Amino acid sequence: MRLAMIGRLFPRNETLEVVATRVHFAASPESVWQGMLFYEEVPCRPAPLLRMFLPVPVRTRGEKTRAGSLIECTYEGGYLEKRITAVEDARSVRFDVLVQRLGVEDSISMDGGSYEICAVSGGADVVLSTRYRGHLRPRWLWRPLERFLAHGLHRHILDGMRSTVEAVAPGSELPAFSAKG
Repeated sequence: MRLAMIGRLFPRNETLEVVATRVHFAASPESVWQGMLFYEEVPCRPAPLLRMFLPVPVRTRGEKTRAGSLIECTYEGGYLEKRITAVEDARSVRFDVLVQRLGVEDSISMDGGSYEICAVSGGADVVLSTRYRGHLRPRWLWRPLERFLAHGLHRHILDGMRSTVEAVAPGSELPAFSAKG
């Protein structure tokens, strides 16, 4: 990737960035929990913009709802390893990225993320968060693109979850998206 060549020109950035996207589902927290997906599990292809900047996911292996589990994520030309660090059934999953070999490490390093599910009137809210370190400089130039891509990644995942939840509970409303961070 050409961006990786640019990233090699600068020292590693140690500043942790967090991007969060909130969605409302017209379904119970338990239904949303059952439909929770990682990026590598979303059945439809990512949008062209995501495919242009991010490796294409192939599959995932491991138990994402058990603390301590190791999740192996395979991509076209690379892989990630995640460790589930905390689980509260039908409420939250947190994970750390232990290994990243995706070919984008000189541009961006993934640190981890979380899914937070909260019961609200009319359903459940989900907040999907990603923690990362961007290495491209100047940061003021690259940070907006990184955030835009992270929210796009979140929307892709949450749309996949919506499809899964709606397949179980037909007639559910489409979630409304909002971006934070």
